Amino acid sequence: MGPPHGRPLANGGGAATEHSVLPLEYGDIHLCQDGPRHAPALLLIHGSAATTRSWDPLVPLLTGSHRVVRIDLLGHGRSAQPVGPGYEVPDQGRTVGAALDRLGIEQAVVVGHSSGGYTATALAEQRPDLVTALVLINTGPALEAFTGPETTSIGPEQWPPTDAQIRHFASTGFREGYRIPQELVDDMRGMSFHSFAATMRASTAYLAQRTLPDRLKPLGKPLQVVFGDQDRRWRPSSAADYRAVPDAKVTYLPGAGHSPILEDPPRTAELLLAFARAFPATHTTRTHQAAQTDQGD
Repeated sequence: MGPPHGRPLANGGGAATEHSVLPLEYGDIHLCQDGPRHAPALLLIHGSAATTRSWDPLVPLLTGSHRVVRIDLLGHGRSAQPVGPGYEVPDQGRTVGAALDRLGIEQAVVVGHSSGGYTATALAEQRPDLVTALVLINTGPALEAFTGPETTSIGPEQWPPTDAQIRHFASTGFREGYRIPQELVDDMRGMSFHSFAATMRASTAYLAQRTLPDRLKPLGKPLQVVFGDQDRRWRPSSAADYRAVPDAKVTYLPGAGHSPILEDPPRTAELLLAFARAFPATHTTRTHQAAQTDQGD
């Protein structure tokens, strides 16, 4: 397995974003890195039908103190869209863990938005050594809390969907009246129908097997839950379910919908940074160059 190949691009804040592609078990994985490479790591995991770009407004607010890593999950963005296995939440968790291993990151505070919180939880279940603490942003705790549209509203005969179909499906992912950025529409259209359907089924199966609070309770990881109080996909009051996790902190963002990472980046970043300071990951113990040497440079 060869080394990752990457290229720097300018992000919204003018700093260089390093884009890399890692060949892993289920296919190539695309990831982005911003901020000082020797700073504590903050891993950001997007939700279903999104990509690393969903974090773009937030990243410049986090890089002053953290090495920020974003990953396109399998089936999303510039990562592989396999036709076989790899979409189940535990598989996505293992893939994310393998990617961090390849980068030489030994500890990280892990942040998941929406269903990205399921992958973050799976990673903590599998790799408690790697996950210092968890932040879940508008991640539904149990199936009965779901209030959004059925995923079957877009079928294979309608794929790829039109802009209007995507905006209709995705509208509940934001507060009322929020204009969905065109790049997010493009990201969803870029998925295959198989990837879209398999990702949705995987999230449902993971929650049906066991609720998130029940999964988190035995892990003993510091937990911050952030929930927009205008969420139109998950019943906002369901965020209180996470208080069953010892010492969990639950914070509502007034006026925010399902995606405060886009709707209100400043308040979201403030919460993330305060939590990360309280439960910091250690500095990466292996340098980026050493990690590349391990990969066969």
